[in-house]
Amino acid sequence: MVRYLAGAAAVLLLAAAGIFWWSSSADDGRAVAAAPPPAPAPVGAPLPQPPAAEARTREERRFDRYDRDRDQAVTRAEYLASRTKAFARLDADGDGRLTFEEWAKRTTDKFASADGDRDGRLDRAEFATTRVVRRAAARADCPPPAEESS
Repeated sequence: MVRYLAGAAAVLLLAAAGIFWWSSSADDGRAVAAAPPPAPAPVGAPLPQPPAAEARTREERRFDRYDRDRDQAVTRAEYLASRTKAFARLDADGDGRLTFEEWAKRTTDKFASADGDRDGRLDRAEFATTRVVRRAAARADCPPPAEESS
């Protein structure tokens, strides 16, 4: 058993030595020349324009979406408007109360449409019809590459 351990230790030491020797021979001391700095612009030549920054920050755009009447203040009603609209869509009977059935209507309708044999259970094939269909990410309209003439 001791021979096996000694042999394994020797193999590991030889492998480590080989790795150090290989990595040191790969770097033989030659320095890589740095790229030369760009040539200065001729005197009197116009400087290139830097890219234009967007005038409004992300938070300013978000604020403007909430400030519907553009009075530079977001009221409670403006802040809750999106939630109020979502609640109104769910409140089917318009009584101002949201029952579990109203809240779960979309899910129960999805279950009912997937349950083809109307037994109150979904088998694997029926369950597969309930998967969420995701839209592909919008792709930028890039111009086709210019053909090179030879």
